Amino acid sequence: MPKGVPETVPADGLTTRQRRTLPITAVHTGPGKGKSTAAFGMALRAWNQGWPIGVFQFVKSAKWKVGEENALRVLGASGQGGTVAWHKMGEGWSWVQRSAEMEQSSEEAAKEGWEQVKRDLAAETYRFYVLDEFTYPMHWGWVDVDEVVAVLRERPGSQHVVITGRYAKEPLTELADLVTEMTKVKHPMDAGRKGQRGIEW
Repeated sequence: MPKGVPETVPADGLTTRQRRTLPITAVHTGPGKGKSTAAFGMALRAWNQGWPIGVFQFVKSAKWKVGEENALRVLGASGQGGTVAWHKMGEGWSWVQRSAEMEQSSEEAAKEGWEQVKRDLAAETYRFYVLDEFTYPMHWGWVDVDEVVAVLRERPGSQHVVITGRYAKEPLTELADLVTEMTKVKHPMDAGRKGQRGIEW
């Protein structure tokens, strides 16, 4: 795609402008580092456009404080771009009311998160969604991939969705407009080095 010119123009009856504003489904998958980081980079662009952003983290622990969360929360509250809502499964979804004694399984939490995403898509709550590490609940069989594909295909309006995580299933990648596979060529952990401040968080 040199200089942003498409290699082919489909005979879909749409104008270039109409095709340019179609909602994007993106999948960042593969064993390499950078899947979530790339998704949050796209969220920065969405914020700059003034779009409401919804982030749903399906796997990471609530104790894991990623730098992108802090930065996007600050930007979302600044009033200069889009708003940002950040939901983490590990600390309990913000819309679920539970007493401290009630324990929730990861599978139940993932299902509840997906139910909320479905509600938000139906209501067009956000213009840009990051479903971080959402491939894992599909890979583990907690969330049905065919249902995910159907909901994404039929979502109303112009809502962009980015899904991250390893093991993206074929029906999802077939639906997606953009699929990037991160491959590992080299990693500091190969030399016995653990994650470090400013690089991993």
